[in-house]
Amino acid sequence: MRIAVFPGSFDPITLGHVDIIQRALPLFDKIIIAIGVNAAKQTMWTLEERKSKIEAAFKNDAKVMVKNYTGLTAAFCKEQKANYILRGLRNTTDFNYEQTIAQANEKVNGVDSIFLISSPEYSHISSSIVRDIARNDGDYNSLIP
Repeated sequence: MRIAVFPGSFDPITLGHVDIIQRALPLFDKIIIAIGVNAAKQTMWTLEERKSKIEAAFKNDAKVMVKNYTGLTAAFCKEQKANYILRGLRNTTDFNYEQTIAQANEKVNGVDSIFLISSPEYSHISSSIVRDIARNDGDYNSLIP
């Protein structure tokens, strides 16, 4: 079975995330959207709010599951029997950041990373931009599912 983990804080999930997951569905038997929980990281939305939004976005797709985890992503992958980490890349900065992590995950844990380039219409969207708009009482609804 081809299982991928799509990790992130998803604070919040964006249309860019949704695009990557939808485009990856034909490649995998199951995709686990893994919400990383880091007690040291201050999030804008609660874990329950983030999980609820993600579940609503994929309520009609049985191949998508939502779970939360703490610790190393590669360890979570092993626990879930997932051989792949799915990541979306918006630009070369994302690639440079993800490349080293992907190489370490493969070397140390035997988990391969699969990168999908974001669709052009979503490449400007990031969770941090959505949070900035939300903090300043702007309308961010066109950026999230």
